[in-house]
Amino acid sequence: MRIGHGYDVHRFAYGRRLVLGGAEIPYEYGLLGHSDADAATHAVMDAVLGAMAAGDIGQLFPDTDKRFENADSIALLNEVVDMMTKRGYVLGNLDVTIVAERPKLQPHIHEMRHNYAAAFRCDVSRISVKATTEEGLGLAGEGIGAHAVVILENKRFKL
Repeated sequence: MRIGHGYDVHRFAYGRRLVLGGAEIPYEYGLLGHSDADAATHAVMDAVLGAMAAGDIGQLFPDTDKRFENADSIALLNEVVDMMTKRGYVLGNLDVTIVAERPKLQPHIHEMRHNYAAAFRCDVSRISVKATTEEGLGLAGEGIGAHAVVILENKRFKL
């Protein structure tokens, strides 16, 4: 088994869509970034890449490359999952924590879990997504951050 941790944060920006876990969330602000700025999915990709010791999303999908401007982060996650599969790994489980003072994310957690299950081609029971606040500390409502932890199992390894 391999364990990976990912973290990402993006600042709020007016005039952009708010996308987290592949779910579009109605809100007055979106997140600032080169792609769709889906902080949760960026953390997931970095966790998977970290578990494989394969770098990070900045190396794989650099913000200097026009191909990734306004990119759909779930589509990028599909590329990372393809890489994971080619290396013989399957997802053991995924645990995501989104840190946001606002908006309320609970109504969108179900969709996020299903989006990740589809990307990893696994049962939704392997996917956990939670939301928390920092009680007015830390990001203090200026943006949204996310942590992700994955366990990958190598199906090529036999005892």
